[in-house]
Amino acid sequence: MSKKLSIRDIGNQLGVSVTTVSFILNGKAKEKRISESLTRKVLAFVEEVGFKPNSIAQGLRTGKSKIICLMVEDISNVFFAQVARLIEEEAHNKGYRILYCSTENKVEKTRDLIRMFRDRLIDGYIITPPEGVEEDIKLLIDDNIPVILADRFLPALKSSYVVIDNANSTHHAVSHLTAQGFRHVAFVTLDSEQTQMVDRLRGYEQAMEAQGLPVSVLKLNFDDSATQNITRIASYLKAHRETDAVLFGTNYIGIWGLQALKTLNLHIPSDIGVVSFDDHDLFKLHNPPITAIAQPVEEISRQIIRLMLNSLDGSDIGSNIQEIVLPAKLIIRESSELHRNPVSL
Repeated sequence: MSKKLSIRDIGNQLGVSVTTVSFILNGKAKEKRISESLTRKVLAFVEEVGFKPNSIAQGLRTGKSKIICLMVEDISNVFFAQVARLIEEEAHNKGYRILYCSTENKVEKTRDLIRMFRDRLIDGYIITPPEGVEEDIKLLIDDNIPVILADRFLPALKSSYVVIDNANSTHHAVSHLTAQGFRHVAFVTLDSEQTQMVDRLRGYEQAMEAQGLPVSVLKLNFDDSATQNITRIASYLKAHRETDAVLFGTNYIGIWGLQALKTLNLHIPSDIGVVSFDDHDLFKLHNPPITAIAQPVEEISRQIIRLMLNSLDGSDIGSNIQEIVLPAKLIIRESSELHRNPVSL
């Protein structure tokens, strides 16, 4: 059995220093001003002989694993799954791999995951954090490990993040509904102090109060089952029969809400108008199609991985904090078009 080639063997065969070969294989040829011809020569030889560097040994030697941890609320959620796919694609192009995990919005699980991965040479973390993990994330940042927060941020923590303008998004959605003639718009959301949920509620309340309309809010428990929350939504609407439109705070709440409306035999939009945060394929297929606030998934993903790669290339993680807030888009479909005399705003 032939001996497995090492970087030193490649250097000896090509008459190139081990350091130069290492720079080329680690994607630093341009940074180290290594000529394109030499870079092509080394890469061609590596491909020809089928050389694969020992990632464990390489990590121990360099202190870098080329692995980024993506820690989200629920990786099976359509929004997070789309973001993960796009981040992975760009990371792969830059020589990084993505390690996925779900926190289920649980503080202890998030802490356990952070502590576990700290011992595994993770180069950087992309996290959608629950409240209560500020100190754990701060320890990563203090150790000069890149951390990018996504979807929401932690006000007490100095860290880069990428979010959308949640308050303006729900404000716009309410304004659309009232312009269509809906006057009693309820908001169904989570009982949560996470920044994205707080801002969505704030935008709804400000839009209703600005027009002198009554605020009507139902807060659900994230840890309750889908069946429990469907029942709660149905009970709330039965108790508030004046409600003529409803804005759902997430796409999974929107799906629960549609099931609740079905049990009540309410027709959309003649009995009740519907808008949901976070677009979903089901909303496009529903009859009638559901108006949704669509997050710019591609731009969110691009900004997250850009910040992460820039941080990985930098030396002082805490000195270049970037807070990126992106606009969302209201996609108007039949569920929110009442076809009665619209109200001029």
